[in-house]
Amino acid sequence: MNGTNIRARLAADPELGAGNVLPKLFEHGADPEGPGATFDVPVDGHPAWQELTLGRLRERVAARAAWWHARGIGPRDPVAVHVSASADCLLNFLALTWLGAIPALVNPHIPGDIAAEYIRRLRGVGLVTDQEHRERLAGQDLGIAVHADAAEAGTGDPAQAPAAYRHHPDDPIAITHSSGTTRMPAAVVHSNGSLFAATRLFRLSAPRARGAERILSALPAAHAAGISALNMALCFRSDLLFLSTQNDGDAVVRAIERWKPTGVFGFAATWTQLARQDLSTRDLDSVSLWFNTGDCAHEPHIRRLVAVGSRETATREGVRRTPGSRFVDGLGSTEMGHSAFHITHSKDTERYGRCVGVPHGFAEVALLDTATGREVPVGEVGQLGLKAPTLAPGYWNDSSATYRNRLGGYYLTGDLMYRDEEGYYFHVDRAVDAVDLGGEWLYTAMTEERILAGCPDVHDCTVVSMEVGGRVVTDVLLALYATADPGADRTAAVRAALTGAAAATLRSVVVVSEADLIVGPTGKVRKFLMRQRHRAQTAAV
Repeated sequence: MNGTNIRARLAADPELGAGNVLPKLFEHGADPEGPGATFDVPVDGHPAWQELTLGRLRERVAARAAWWHARGIGPRDPVAVHVSASADCLLNFLALTWLGAIPALVNPHIPGDIAAEYIRRLRGVGLVTDQEHRERLAGQDLGIAVHADAAEAGTGDPAQAPAAYRHHPDDPIAITHSSGTTRMPAAVVHSNGSLFAATRLFRLSAPRARGAERILSALPAAHAAGISALNMALCFRSDLLFLSTQNDGDAVVRAIERWKPTGVFGFAATWTQLARQDLSTRDLDSVSLWFNTGDCAHEPHIRRLVAVGSRETATREGVRRTPGSRFVDGLGSTEMGHSAFHITHSKDTERYGRCVGVPHGFAEVALLDTATGREVPVGEVGQLGLKAPTLAPGYWNDSSATYRNRLGGYYLTGDLMYRDEEGYYFHVDRAVDAVDLGGEWLYTAMTEERILAGCPDVHDCTVVSMEVGGRVVTDVLLALYATADPGADRTAAVRAALTGAAAATLRSVVVVSEADLIVGPTGKVRKFLMRQRHRAQTAAV
């Protein structure tokens, strides 16, 4: 059966969701010899970089389902998955959802003490780790009954796997977590329906997007976006390579050169790393699509990416492959479940300035004055409120956090945005990062965007504002490309990127090294901690 027929059958199945795509594919007659998944690490004796067909993927998942089932794991049992390899993470996700259990995927880069406390707060019944993470958690009382070795979990007998659990749309199928802006990540629950809603509502019923034939995912496997990428590729019957690393730009480029994907999926942090490479010297012609989710991407990084690759273009002579690729940007979060906005960039587009485009058809958005609950007018900044079937039901074991960010039926994402007369939305900052200058605001994210656009030799920056002697002062921390002159004075260019009110607070422009950047588990610069450290350092001077 071809991919189009399979998608039609899947689209018509009301029980299909984020937790049962694999068994549903077989229920609807998918070819076992068709595409399953490829990983960059060996798994169960299967070599790295060689595809697991759909049938072989099902066998490896069934082996783990049988192993977990034999140890008493069943419906509604939370099981933490704390491993490095994308294969170990996603195969255990598929196996646990096969049983109706709730895999809690833990980012492999979280420090051991944070991971231990996070796992304790889950109050789960099981945990699977690899050797590295067992060592990180050694000596910790995690309060779990079953602690599995990732390698051992794959030794189950596939024939002993029970029948796949029948999910209801409201059933919890995963717990993922936020990046943890301060210290402890928030545990976000996803349901069978919510994490699949975007795929169901506008992807399955449409032709497969150009560039989605052969997908390389540089998304974290332990993230909601990683689950969605896996499910989308399976439903589309696309080839999929899932990397285990996202924060090494050269490694991602080498993977593209080796595997020749048509589409590359990732977060903004990955594009930052790729943009630091000299892409003009690399073999990226296979790529026609870059797909971003999470934080919106930076204009200079997008421009470097769309300048390479190639895409099919309709001409008078017919369809031709022309130089240059497309970049699909948006804005999403763990809690949103899927990007709520979308915009497509190419070499010829000019709508930047942190424009995230227009809302998806499934997303009802409002920019709110949180003091009154009313929508702000066009051109005025408000906090993003979202109503969408993609929204996560809440936070695991934390009803207070679940309801704290609700207003007038909307989920408050914490993002500050404005809308222009044409209906395009622009992201200016996170609410926790914006600085009140006494009637005017310093929006740090928008300021950083303007600095990057105005300083071509800067690849990342962080704006730090603090109160000194009763007034706000601002320091700008710059991370430079390797070819940049670290001694050059960029103060004038930085000042020009600031609003008048913000420029009046500018105290210093400081060049920092790569080692000075504090990054979170997904590779995102942790600006909260960067600012906190800088304030402490400058206060001590």
